[in-house]
Amino acid sequence: MNTQNNTSLTGPELLSHYEDNWQTAMGAWFPAERVVLRGKDLFTELNDYSWMEYILFAVTGKHNPRLAKIIEGLSLLTTSYPDPRLWNNRIAALAGTTRSTGALAVSAGVAASEATIYGLKPIKGALNFLYQAAEKKKQGISIEAIVKEELKAKRCISGYGRPLTDEDERIAPGLRFLAKMDADKGEYLKLAFEIEDYLKGTRYKFKMNIAAFNAATAADAGMTADEYYHTSTIAFIGGILPSHLSTLSKPEGTFYPLSVDRINSTSVTKRSWVN
Repeated sequence: MNTQNNTSLTGPELLSHYEDNWQTAMGAWFPAERVVLRGKDLFTELNDYSWMEYILFAVTGKHNPRLAKIIEGLSLLTTSYPDPRLWNNRIAALAGTTRSTGALAVSAGVAASEATIYGLKPIKGALNFLYQAAEKKKQGISIEAIVKEELKAKRCISGYGRPLTDEDERIAPGLRFLAKMDADKGEYLKLAFEIEDYLKGTRYKFKMNIAAFNAATAADAGMTADEYYHTSTIAFIGGILPSHLSTLSKPEGTFYPLSVDRINSTSVTKRSWVN
């Protein structure tokens, strides 16, 4: 059988090409023998990796213990809030109050992290914006022009502005952590703060949020937007799981109940359920 990807095939022929024929350089399990990830033996070559080193190697194909520690540290400080009121945590808490399982609760919470305003999309958007902004700045375009162009095109700046509060309390501890790791003087982090300085003086009054901060750190490490996105998919679990556990110790169905008389409805009082 042809072992090369054939992009000219379609329909049944395409499926037939892949029948019993999945080829991958990512990895495999050899029953009763070994496990391989990106050409390295898990038991003999990757056995001393930390969990985040292993994840980072799976995503990027590179072993970078320092970057793994930075990603892990920022995930702990910036995405692991055990507050069941938060949007993805709330789903896990609701799963707990209905006595669903931890695996389902965490899976649903992670899925909800694929949000537009919060979570994974702004994370990826912030990194893309910083890369584009840096390139434009090299061409001599001002920060003001870069920001105005982005606002005109998207009506927002990924990584800047925050609901409920102007300040992002995660920036300061994040900076302290990066300073300990000698990773607080990167060019993209500097650029992120330059953009914030401009925005603070505009009518928008936007300040940097943690998405831009973490994205700048990832950019200074040379990560692509997709690599940053994929390593970030598990970052929220540190807050999701405790939120699920918190509702398991309370009576079933008691997480944020809402009485009917608090619902302002303009619909008819009674409805017929018969067609």
